[in-house]
Amino acid sequence: MAEGAWGLVLLARVVGVGAAVALLLVSGVWDSWRTAQHVMLTKGRERGTMTLVDCGDSLCTGPFAPKGTAVARARVTISLPIRHTTGAKIPVAVEPGTDKVVRAGWGGVLFAWVPFGGALLLAAVVLAGGLRMRRTAWALAGLGAALLTGAFLTL
Repeated sequence: MAEGAWGLVLLARVVGVGAAVALLLVSGVWDSWRTAQHVMLTKGRERGTMTLVDCGDSLCTGPFAPKGTAVARARVTISLPIRHTTGAKIPVAVEPGTDKVVRAGWGGVLFAWVPFGGALLLAAVVLAGGLRMRRTAWALAGLGAALLTGAFLTL
């Protein structure tokens, strides 16, 4: 193979793996932001507490007690996992235009960014294997593991 052709192959590998890592990270941020915006951008959002009344396999339902100018609701739903039992009161934020709520506070913020933490871990594997950038991969993996651990511990 000629010198110039080998350089193009290496360049294609760097560009391809870099694009794959960028796609993984952007998709993780995109998926996380759908939930995180309701928890992190609090101005104008309805916030309050939810009392867990009925919990099934994937959802818990219960009444919403408002805080501030929010409107009380007889029944709202929240997706699991949450480490609480029936009767527990948890801080939540209401998704606009729905009766769905998301966990508020640090636990909610960290849990909202779980998809990004998974993307960091996967991007680390791709980066280490595709470009042999082991130190950068370890840094990404450490950030992803810290995010996932923090989300697990605060729920």
